[in-house]
Amino acid sequence: MRKMSLIILLILAVLAGLFFFWPYKKTNVIYGVSFDREFAGYLGLDWQKTYTKILDEWGFRYLRLSAHWSEVEAEKDKFNFAELDWLIKEAEKRQAKVVLALGQKTPRWPECHVPEWARGLEEAAYRARLKNYLQTVVKRYKDSQVIEYWQVENEPFLPFGHKCENITSENLQEEITIVKNLDPVRPIIITDSGELSTWRKTAKVGNLFGTTIYRVVWSKWLGYTTYNWLPPTYFHLRFLLNGRSASESYVMELQAEPWIPNTPLVGMPLEEQYKSMSVKQLNKNLDFTARLGMKRAYLWGAEWWVWLEEKGAKEFSELVKTLRKE
Repeated sequence: MRKMSLIILLILAVLAGLFFFWPYKKTNVIYGVSFDREFAGYLGLDWQKTYTKILDEWGFRYLRLSAHWSEVEAEKDKFNFAELDWLIKEAEKRQAKVVLALGQKTPRWPECHVPEWARGLEEAAYRARLKNYLQTVVKRYKDSQVIEYWQVENEPFLPFGHKCENITSENLQEEITIVKNLDPVRPIIITDSGELSTWRKTAKVGNLFGTTIYRVVWSKWLGYTTYNWLPPTYFHLRFLLNGRSASESYVMELQAEPWIPNTPLVGMPLEEQYKSMSVKQLNKNLDFTARLGMKRAYLWGAEWWVWLEEKGAKEFSELVKTLRKE
């Protein structure tokens, strides 16, 4: 009995060693970037100059943009695409490629970008208005050569965000079908949390899968928490268990800006911000991402790098200049 217990412990130790220390080879990752006009404005930046800096000075050619419902249809049946049109056209001029996120849940806080007039509608009416918005966005941009993928919803089943309507698997599939019927050619990306989800409901729908990578976060219960201890195997196993492969998946949100306490970022000392995102931590994130086997990763934090640079802190912008973009 004792001998059997020792054998079991040895097997468990070997498995643990393989889980945490398997030496995955590095992939030569191509880096893209997410951009949000509202967040640039929140930081006090000129959003157009910030965007062109990302394209021209830093050389990014793979972009993730969002068609926030609350922006493009702030008033019922009155669509405004002026700002998004400008972003798309500037990408076209440089032959860049865009992932366009759409849905009720799109990137950046408050996550649920639903217009005020749509809140409180009965479910059937709400779904009808959401469908109309989705159709209007896809019809407008489906003939643009710059659109590479559609992202339908952002981490749809993750309970994170402000005033979020519940999204069921049936809701998500209906939205995917709406987009596919209008544009049967372009692939659809579905995303999920890299740290807080099994991917069971998301990895098997859509053409491509997108994950987040957040290595240092903050919560009101635990303060700063690190996921630096999670190994690449954690991701590779979930690919295997969900019938996905790294080759058909992207890192859609790679942490490259701080995750801070619930206070305004613009007034927070840099020393506090660097607790969750420093150049050293970003290099760790890049190294970790390269061991996941995915060929592309979209950095999250470009607006913050510009904001830092305007304060004389250029370490982040100098680093991202060196990354592979094409």
